[in-house]
Amino acid sequence: MKHPQSTGKNILPKDHFLDRLREEKRRVDRSKAPLSVAIFHLQEEGITGKNPIEELLNHLHKNTRETDIKGWIDQNEIGLILPDTNGEGVNRFVKKIKNGNGKMHYSVITGTYPDLLFKRILEDKQSQPELYPINIDESVRKRDRLQRGLKRGMDVIGSIVGILLFSPIMMLVAVAVKLNSPGPAVFKQFRLGMKGTRFPFYKFRSMYWNVDDQTHREYVSNLIMGELEKINQGDEETPLFKMKYDARITRVGKIIRKTSVDELPQFFNVLKGEMSLVGPRPPIPYEVEKYEPWHLRRILEVKPGITGLWQVSGRSTTSFDDMVRLDLRYAENWSLWLDLKILLRTVKAVFCSKGAW
Repeated sequence: MKHPQSTGKNILPKDHFLDRLREEKRRVDRSKAPLSVAIFHLQEEGITGKNPIEELLNHLHKNTRETDIKGWIDQNEIGLILPDTNGEGVNRFVKKIKNGNGKMHYSVITGTYPDLLFKRILEDKQSQPELYPINIDESVRKRDRLQRGLKRGMDVIGSIVGILLFSPIMMLVAVAVKLNSPGPAVFKQFRLGMKGTRFPFYKFRSMYWNVDDQTHREYVSNLIMGELEKINQGDEETPLFKMKYDARITRVGKIIRKTSVDELPQFFNVLKGEMSLVGPRPPIPYEVEKYEPWHLRRILEVKPGITGLWQVSGRSTTSFDDMVRLDLRYAENWSLWLDLKILLRTVKAVFCSKGAW
């Protein structure tokens, strides 16, 4: 049974999948959060017509969260990592899959860490290339280059349109920031872009000039280390991981943060090629000092963006590890259509002021 190349962006090759499983295992060893896996084994007997693996992948794609991780285990075995999911949760998920896809010929086994299933998967020493070939031939490479060229074209056009469209608002905001407190209207801060490249990151200044950043450093450290009880401004049912009360923010700053117009100068970062319209948020260097090794992938694989999956998937209600998983999910499943969907969802989130900083 040949694996469909069309699903290459939706499912990880075996070695990458096992790496992600090890990362999640290390995470739950520290956090004690639940973690489950489900293994789908397809039998070819009695199957006619459409490719069963492609059908299963399409069905999984419709019924999984953006933080769930799919990957090859063997020739006809697909693994699914379900972060923050206990035994009851994985059983409900499998039942949902079976009820909605009764014609598929497959068996399913599940395990919740520290089930021995994790040990069995991670101790598999088989060589992988023949088991789940992802044939990246020259036509695929050309298509990828074309897609990235189109993404850059969309960035250039989008940033120019954004600058022209929002220039009256940007001029008004600049004047308001200057009148509200001393200091420059646009705040320049060095951030880390793709592959850790430093670049000047632009925002309208929302804080008093030359204030101490120690408060933010402590907040970032608690967020990255998972000490969420120290920064949760909400409750257990509706958490809010943000600096809700920050004396450094000016009156105008509160308004432009709430409406996200403080982000508008980043259209110039996109036009210069330092950022994209869609991608992970670029971190401050002192944030990266607190990263676990697996966190670094969020700045290695794709160009940072003004908006991304995190901004439209919970934002201030999302833990840092979940944010990183969303960034990695975006990198693995990137397409122009995904970018367009995120941009449309961003417009909705901005008008709702949902999770705004």
